[in-house]
Amino acid sequence: MDLVLAHLYPQRMNLYGDRGNVLALQYRAAKRGLNFRVVDLEIGEGVDWREVDMVFMGGGEDSHQAMIYEDFLERKSGLSEALSDGLPMLAVCGAYQLLGHEYVTADGHKLEGIGYLNITTRPGGKRAIGDVVCESTLSVNPKTLVGFENHGGQTFLGEGATPLARVRLGHGNNGEDGTEGAVQGHTIGTYLHGSLLPKNPQLTDLLIFWAVTRREGDDALIAPLDASWELAAHDVILKRVKI
Repeated sequence: MDLVLAHLYPQRMNLYGDRGNVLALQYRAAKRGLNFRVVDLEIGEGVDWREVDMVFMGGGEDSHQAMIYEDFLERKSGLSEALSDGLPMLAVCGAYQLLGHEYVTADGHKLEGIGYLNITTRPGGKRAIGDVVCESTLSVNPKTLVGFENHGGQTFLGEGATPLARVRLGHGNNGEDGTEGAVQGHTIGTYLHGSLLPKNPQLTDLLIFWAVTRREGDDALIAPLDASWELAAHDVILKRVKI
């Protein structure tokens, strides 16, 4: 089976090793015999979302978000329609913020998002930096997700947006309500860099499963796959923070 991943703005939105998420998806798909093809989409490059099975977009500094902002908004209609139709997407940090209604930068500049996720982001008083350990709300095993956050915005979830996880260590979305990230349909938004998927194979496999079942139907299965190396990296973080 062929699976196509659209990687949005890999040159500009690739903070703290976010590209590693693409490599993790590619690796675990290939180990299952899936032909996983990555299509890089930079500014001005079009795509037919009907030919895509998964989307990834990483984080970037405010200056990088400003560079891709107008182009990303032009993708609003097609991308939102595809996500509503079940196209899986992983959006990290800046990408997560731009999937919401609006993101207000530290200098007060308001960036309108595409409004697919019912979230809003405003400047925080203190920058959230450090390791994160949280318990996922998704049907994954293990439930624990680990990563690294570095963001100045505070994100708040509205109706219909379910938290990706509940924070045990770190700030998460806003440092106030104990939530981290958001899930809406098959779209996952998160602040977890580091990169996220190489240390959380259960989430990698879930995204692949979503893509396969969307293509082949609900009866489709993906073969079990050893994750001992990835979970060893996962456990290093837990031991380091003593949780």
